[in-house]
Amino acid sequence: MQYSGWPEPGELVVGEIDEIADFGVFVDLDEYENKRGLCHISEVASGWIKNVRDHVREGQTVVAKVLDVDESSQQIDLSIKDVNEHQRKEKIQEWKNEQKADNWMLLALGEDVSDDRYSTVANALLAEHDSLYDAFESAAIHGEDALADVDLDDDVVETIVETARENVSVPYVNVTGYVDLESFDPDGVDRLKEALQAAEGNGDVPDEVELTVSYVGSPEYRIQVKAPDYKTAEDQLEAAAERARESIEATGGSGEFHRERREDDE
Repeated sequence: MQYSGWPEPGELVVGEIDEIADFGVFVDLDEYENKRGLCHISEVASGWIKNVRDHVREGQTVVAKVLDVDESSQQIDLSIKDVNEHQRKEKIQEWKNEQKADNWMLLALGEDVSDDRYSTVANALLAEHDSLYDAFESAAIHGEDALADVDLDDDVVETIVETARENVSVPYVNVTGYVDLESFDPDGVDRLKEALQAAEGNGDVPDEVELTVSYVGSPEYRIQVKAPDYKTAEDQLEAAAERARESIEATGGSGEFHRERREDDE
């Protein structure tokens, strides 16, 4: 997807060097339709430059900072030297992510989708998400709930979710905690099973979360949570331990949550 407008001063852009002159380099902007910028020799690299070709080459992909935009003269002034390594890597990754999202859009809408149809769906997603990549990643994690506020027909939402879950590699984090459960009830084994079932959520754990409970050694049980981010993982871990504690204490038993395994059980 390419933007039809103009970049803003201060914005970082990705482009390909297509012409090198004595006074600087011309850069085709990959993210903007039919837009070309000029990076003056003084903005190519720090220090005195004898030969521009010692620093850049034709066909090279670069990240540049937009210094000035003059729409009336169709001129975009760029600086390559003002972009540090961290900014360059971050922008390149963002650009690559959007290329992936563009491919996912074509998978969802069809290779022969019209530009107008593509733009309509893309703009609807961008109205609720920071980027197309973010929209697809959220759809892969949260399903249709991630697109609940997006102004699209249900069949389009379903197609996007299906495409996202087939193609997006979702980042996950893992957290572990422990809960001690003791029952003094004559049917203590059943009470413990009920507490463990409560910890596992009885089917109410969100789809994007994997939660398992395993036996470590009496009275200790391990709770492991796999989730898209640490906050969700931690919240689900604590909620699982709390469900187990409430269940066992409701029948006269005791429960205690702790993050590390008991040393004397090692």
